[in-house]
Amino acid sequence: MLSKTICLFDVDGTLTKPRLVIEQDMYETLTKLKEKVTIGLVGGSDLNKIAENPKEEVLNSFEFVFTENGLTTYIKGKMVNCESILLRLGEETCQELINFCLSYMSELKLPCKRGHFIEFRNGMINISPIGRSCSLQERREFFEYDKKHKIRETFAKVLTQRFSEKYNLKFSIGGQISIDVFPIGWDKTYCLKFLDNFDKIYFFGDRTNEGGNDYEIYSHAATNAYNVEDPKDTISYLKSIFDI
Repeated sequence: MLSKTICLFDVDGTLTKPRLVIEQDMYETLTKLKEKVTIGLVGGSDLNKIAENPKEEVLNSFEFVFTENGLTTYIKGKMVNCESILLRLGEETCQELINFCLSYMSELKLPCKRGHFIEFRNGMINISPIGRSCSLQERREFFEYDKKHKIRETFAKVLTQRFSEKYNLKFSIGGQISIDVFPIGWDKTYCLKFLDNFDKIYFFGDRTNEGGNDYEIYSHAATNAYNVEDPKDTISYLKSIFDI
Protein backbone atom coordinates (compact mmCIF):
# COMPACT_ATOMS: atom_id res chain seq x y z
CA MET A 1 0.00 0.00 0.00
CA LEU A 2 1.17 3.56 -0.80
CA SER A 3 0.79 4.82 2.77
CA LYS A 4 1.71 8.42 1.95
CA THR A 5 -0.73 8.75 -0.96
CA ILE A 6 -4.35 9.88 -0.79
CA CYS A 7 -7.03 10.17 -3.46
CA LEU A 8 -9.68 12.84 -2.91
CA PHE A 9 -12.96 12.81 -4.80
CA ASP A 10 -15.70 15.28 -5.48
CA VAL A 11 -19.10 13.55 -5.24
CA ASP A 12 -21.74 14.66 -7.79
CA GLY A 13 -20.53 14.12 -11.33
CA THR A 14 -17.33 12.43 -10.17
CA LEU A 15 -18.22 9.42 -8.01
CA THR A 16 -21.94 9.45 -8.81
CA LYS A 17 -24.28 10.90 -11.36
CA PRO A 18 -25.79 14.11 -9.90
CA ARG A 19 -27.93 13.31 -6.84
CA LEU A 20 -27.95 9.58 -7.59
CA VAL A 21 -26.46 6.74 -5.56
CA ILE A 22 -23.10 5.20 -6.33
CA GLU A 23 -23.14 2.46 -8.98
CA GLN A 24 -21.65 -0.99 -8.55
CA ASP A 25 -18.68 -0.49 -10.90
CA MET A 26 -17.57 2.58 -8.97
CA TYR A 27 -17.98 0.79 -5.64
CA GLU A 28 -15.86 -2.12 -6.85
CA THR A 29 -13.19 0.26 -8.20
CA LEU A 30 -12.98 2.15 -4.90
CA THR A 31 -12.74 -1.12 -2.98
CA LYS A 32 -9.69 -2.10 -5.06
CA LEU A 33 -8.24 1.42 -4.80
CA LYS A 34 -8.49 1.40 -1.02
CA GLU A 35 -6.11 -1.56 -0.91
CA LYS A 36 -3.41 0.70 -2.42
CA VAL A 37 -4.05 4.24 -1.13
CA THR A 38 -6.05 6.22 1.40
CA ILE A 39 -9.29 7.64 0.01
CA GLY A 40 -11.30 10.70 0.94
CA LEU A 41 -14.33 12.75 -0.11
CA VAL A 42 -14.42 16.52 -0.43
CA GLY A 43 -17.84 17.97 -1.19
CA GLY A 44 -19.72 21.22 -0.81
CA SER A 45 -22.82 19.72 0.79
CA ASP A 46 -23.31 18.75 4.43
CA LEU A 47 -22.88 15.18 5.64
CA ASN A 48 -26.55 14.23 5.30
CA LYS A 49 -26.69 15.22 1.64
CA ILE A 50 -23.33 13.62 0.80
CA ALA A 51 -24.43 10.40 2.51
CA GLU A 52 -27.46 10.19 0.20
CA ASN A 53 -25.18 9.57 -2.77
CA PRO A 54 -22.42 7.14 -1.77
CA LYS A 55 -24.75 5.54 0.84
CA GLU A 56 -23.67 5.12 4.44
CA GLU A 57 -21.85 1.81 4.00
CA VAL A 58 -19.77 3.27 1.17
CA LEU A 59 -19.24 6.55 3.02
CA ASN A 60 -17.74 4.66 5.97
CA SER A 61 -15.00 3.29 3.73
CA PHE A 62 -13.53 6.79 3.30
CA GLU A 63 -11.00 7.61 6.01
CA PHE A 64 -11.37 11.34 5.34
CA VAL A 65 -14.74 12.98 4.71
CA PHE A 66 -14.59 16.71 4.08
CA THR A 67 -18.07 18.20 3.99
CA GLU A 68 -18.77 21.84 3.10
CA ASN A 69 -15.30 22.00 1.48
CA GLY A 70 -13.72 20.68 4.69
CA LEU A 71 -15.21 23.31 6.98
CA THR A 72 -16.74 20.31 8.70
CA THR A 73 -14.18 17.50 8.68
CA TYR A 74 -14.48 13.85 9.71
CA ILE A 75 -11.47 11.57 10.07
CA LYS A 76 -12.23 7.90 10.64
CA GLY A 77 -15.82 8.85 11.43
CA LYS A 78 -14.93 11.42 14.08
CA MET A 79 -15.62 15.13 13.61
CA VAL A 80 -12.36 17.04 14.06
CA ASN A 81 -13.29 20.49 12.75
CA CYS A 82 -16.39 22.63 12.29
CA GLU A 83 -16.35 26.27 11.17
CA SER A 84 -19.30 28.70 11.18
CA ILE A 85 -20.01 31.21 8.44
CA LEU A 86 -22.49 32.90 10.78
CA LEU A 87 -19.77 33.57 13.36
CA ARG A 88 -17.40 34.75 10.63
CA LEU A 89 -19.81 37.16 8.91
CA GLY A 90 -22.32 38.03 11.62
CA GLU A 91 -26.11 38.11 11.43
CA GLU A 92 -26.36 41.55 9.81
CA THR A 93 -24.08 40.66 6.89
CA CYS A 94 -25.75 37.27 6.38
CA GLN A 95 -29.15 38.92 6.21
CA GLU A 96 -27.91 41.58 3.80
CA LEU A 97 -26.62 38.88 1.48
CA ILE A 98 -29.70 36.66 1.77
CA ASN A 99 -32.13 39.55 1.25
CA PHE A 100 -30.29 40.63 -1.88
CA CYS A 101 -30.30 37.06 -3.25
CA LEU A 102 -34.01 36.62 -2.64
CA SER A 103 -34.74 39.96 -4.32
CA TYR A 104 -32.55 39.11 -7.32
CA MET A 105 -34.05 35.64 -7.75
CA SER A 106 -37.60 37.02 -7.53
CA GLU A 107 -36.95 38.79 -10.84
CA LEU A 108 -35.63 35.71 -12.66
CA LYS A 109 -37.85 34.06 -15.25
CA LEU A 110 -37.09 30.33 -15.38
CA PRO A 111 -38.84 27.28 -16.84
CA CYS A 112 -39.97 26.51 -13.28
CA LYS A 113 -39.33 27.52 -9.68
CA ARG A 114 -39.77 25.39 -6.59
CA GLY A 115 -38.95 25.86 -2.90
CA HIS A 116 -35.84 26.04 -0.71
CA PHE A 117 -33.92 28.79 -2.54
CA ILE A 118 -31.48 29.49 0.32
CA GLU A 119 -29.79 26.78 2.40
CA PHE A 120 -27.78 27.95 5.40
CA ARG A 121 -24.96 25.52 6.19
CA ASN A 122 -22.18 25.61 8.78
CA GLY A 123 -19.41 26.72 6.45
CA MET A 124 -21.32 28.30 3.57
CA ILE A 125 -24.61 29.60 2.21
CA ASN A 126 -26.05 27.73 -0.76
CA ILE A 127 -28.20 29.67 -3.23
CA SER A 128 -30.42 27.93 -5.79
CA PRO A 129 -32.37 29.97 -8.38
CA ILE A 130 -34.72 27.06 -9.15
CA GLY A 131 -34.96 25.91 -5.52
CA ARG A 132 -33.45 22.77 -4.00
CA SER A 133 -36.84 21.03 -3.69
CA CYS A 134 -37.06 20.62 -7.47
CA SER A 135 -37.45 17.11 -8.85
CA LEU A 136 -34.59 15.24 -10.49
CA GLN A 137 -36.09 15.89 -13.92
CA GLU A 138 -36.56 19.60 -13.14
CA ARG A 139 -32.96 19.73 -11.93
CA ARG A 140 -31.74 18.31 -15.23
CA GLU A 141 -33.90 20.70 -17.24
CA PHE A 142 -32.61 23.70 -15.27
CA PHE A 143 -29.01 22.53 -15.74
CA GLU A 144 -29.46 22.47 -19.53
CA TYR A 145 -31.27 25.83 -19.46
CA ASP A 146 -28.51 27.28 -17.29
CA LYS A 147 -25.78 26.13 -19.68
CA LYS A 148 -27.51 28.04 -22.46
CA HIS A 149 -28.63 31.16 -20.58
CA LYS A 150 -25.86 31.32 -17.95
CA ILE A 151 -28.25 32.11 -15.09
CA ARG A 152 -25.83 31.12 -12.32
CA GLU A 153 -22.75 32.55 -14.02
CA THR A 154 -24.43 35.95 -14.36
CA PHE A 155 -25.79 35.79 -10.80
CA ALA A 156 -22.36 34.90 -9.40
CA LYS A 157 -20.78 37.85 -11.22
CA VAL A 158 -23.37 40.24 -9.78
CA LEU A 159 -22.78 38.87 -6.28
CA THR A 160 -19.02 39.10 -6.69
CA GLN A 161 -19.21 42.75 -7.74
CA ARG A 162 -21.49 43.64 -4.85
CA PHE A 163 -20.13 41.58 -1.97
CA SER A 164 -16.72 40.02 -2.69
CA GLU A 165 -14.42 42.90 -1.84
CA LYS A 166 -16.75 44.32 0.80
CA TYR A 167 -16.97 41.10 2.85
CA ASN A 168 -14.11 38.98 1.45
CA LEU A 169 -16.53 36.45 -0.04
CA LYS A 170 -16.24 33.89 -2.83
CA PHE A 171 -19.14 32.85 -5.07
CA SER A 172 -18.60 29.44 -6.64
CA ILE A 173 -20.81 27.50 -9.06
CA GLY A 174 -21.31 23.92 -7.96
CA GLY A 175 -23.43 20.95 -8.94
CA GLN A 176 -26.34 21.52 -11.31
CA ILE A 177 -28.56 24.08 -9.62
CA SER A 178 -26.75 26.27 -7.10
CA ILE A 179 -24.05 28.74 -6.09
CA ASP A 180 -21.94 28.32 -2.94
CA VAL A 181 -21.07 31.41 -0.88
CA PHE A 182 -18.19 31.33 1.60
CA PRO A 183 -15.29 33.47 2.87
CA ILE A 184 -12.29 33.55 0.55
CA GLY A 185 -9.99 30.65 1.53
CA TRP A 186 -12.91 28.45 2.56
CA ASP A 187 -12.92 26.65 -0.80
CA LYS A 188 -11.93 23.00 -1.23
CA THR A 189 -8.25 23.80 -0.62
CA TYR A 190 -9.26 24.25 3.02
CA CYS A 191 -9.16 20.46 3.40
CA LEU A 192 -5.45 20.32 2.54
CA LYS A 193 -4.47 21.56 5.99
CA PHE A 194 -5.52 18.15 7.35
CA LEU A 195 -3.32 16.21 4.93
CA ASP A 196 0.21 17.18 5.95
CA ASN A 197 1.14 13.52 6.47
CA PHE A 198 0.68 12.71 2.78
CA ASP A 199 3.43 13.13 0.20
CA LYS A 200 1.13 12.80 -2.80
CA ILE A 201 -2.45 14.07 -3.05
CA TYR A 202 -4.63 13.19 -6.04
CA PHE A 203 -7.90 15.01 -6.69
CA PHE A 204 -10.69 14.11 -9.11
CA GLY A 205 -13.51 16.53 -9.88
CA ASP A 206 -15.82 17.74 -12.64
CA ARG A 207 -16.21 21.47 -11.82
CA THR A 208 -12.59 22.40 -12.43
CA ASN A 209 -13.11 25.42 -14.68
CA GLU A 210 -12.49 28.86 -13.14
CA GLY A 211 -15.61 29.76 -11.18
CA GLY A 212 -16.42 26.10 -10.50
CA ASN A 213 -16.25 24.76 -6.96
CA ASP A 214 -13.40 22.34 -7.81
CA TYR A 215 -11.21 24.98 -9.46
CA GLU A 216 -9.06 26.03 -6.48
CA ILE A 217 -8.07 22.53 -5.39
CA TYR A 218 -7.70 21.40 -9.00
CA SER A 219 -5.21 24.19 -9.72
CA HIS A 220 -3.40 24.01 -6.36
CA ALA A 221 0.31 23.18 -6.46
CA ALA A 222 -0.09 20.50 -3.77
CA THR A 223 -2.43 18.30 -5.82
CA ASN A 224 -2.13 15.97 -8.78
CA ALA A 225 -5.55 16.80 -10.17
CA TYR A 226 -7.75 15.38 -12.92
CA ASN A 227 -10.83 16.81 -14.56
CA VAL A 228 -13.49 14.18 -15.17
CA GLU A 229 -16.66 14.27 -17.24
CA ASP A 230 -18.58 11.62 -15.29
CA PRO A 231 -18.07 8.60 -12.98
CA LYS A 232 -16.97 6.35 -15.87
CA ASP A 233 -14.23 8.86 -16.63
CA THR A 234 -13.14 8.69 -12.98
CA ILE A 235 -12.94 4.91 -13.13
CA SER A 236 -10.87 5.08 -16.31
CA TYR A 237 -8.33 7.41 -14.69
CA LEU A 238 -8.09 5.27 -11.54
CA LYS A 239 -7.48 2.10 -13.51
CA SER A 240 -4.82 3.80 -15.58
CA ILE A 241 -2.98 5.53 -12.71
CA PHE A 242 -3.13 2.79 -10.08
CA ASP A 243 -3.34 -0.34 -12.23
CA ILE A 244 -6.48 -1.68 -10.54
